[in-house]
Amino acid sequence: MRAKPVQPAEPTTDRPQDKSAGDVPVHVAIIMDGNGRWAKARGLPRTAGHKRGADAVKRVVKAAGGLGISYLTLFGFSSENWQRPESEVRDLLGLLRFYLENDIAELLANGIKLNVIGDRTRLPPDTVKLIVDAETRTAANAKMILTIALSYGGRQEIVAAARSLAADVAAGTLTPEGVTEDAFASRLFTAGTPDPDLLIRTSGEQRISNFLLWQLAYSELVFTDTLWPDFGQKDLEDAIATFRSRERRYGAVTN
Repeated sequence: MRAKPVQPAEPTTDRPQDKSAGDVPVHVAIIMDGNGRWAKARGLPRTAGHKRGADAVKRVVKAAGGLGISYLTLFGFSSENWQRPESEVRDLLGLLRFYLENDIAELLANGIKLNVIGDRTRLPPDTVKLIVDAETRTAANAKMILTIALSYGGRQEIVAAARSLAADVAAGTLTPEGVTEDAFASRLFTAGTPDPDLLIRTSGEQRISNFLLWQLAYSELVFTDTLWPDFGQKDLEDAIATFRSRERRYGAVTN
């Protein structure tokens, strides 16, 4: 896990502002679901679904960049996914390594910065090395920030942030009164990244599955029946159109 700052960062923004109907969301998060069902419906092994899912990642990253989305966060592998059959986990990690070895040049060419969040201690050392190398090589890119959540769980992230703050309070470097929302957010994996404006989940499931539990507090949620391997630019545009149609009040009353 990444080291957290000793003192909470000073708040840099207020609540996100409502957007006009013509704007795209600044930050889109996606729970990529349905690879296994896509493969099963075609009589194929789950591995085939994951491979087609990897193709969908490429399509959506390209589409998001073209639409002017600044931050794209994808739920790639949850902390609970370690419970899957060993062969499936091995295949998933193999696809990740292939992506990190072969597709970083495309991110560089398109000005995309890669950021990986989650518990890296459970990942194989060679995979961690590839992640660090990819993050380093793309660090100067600024057109879009692509965040991949790997070995990630929202509850675990919140516990880690709480422990970080508690340690500072115990050490006397932070007062209890200093434990604010901004201080807490500064200890999360996503520190420095605006909260998602829009969460999309594919495959028809309507739950957030331990993903970005703190960060999704004011996000708009869109659920689509499209399975992830079939998801593309049109689906992304449709989700954004739904986002535009909603009024975001953040608990306030408007006339």
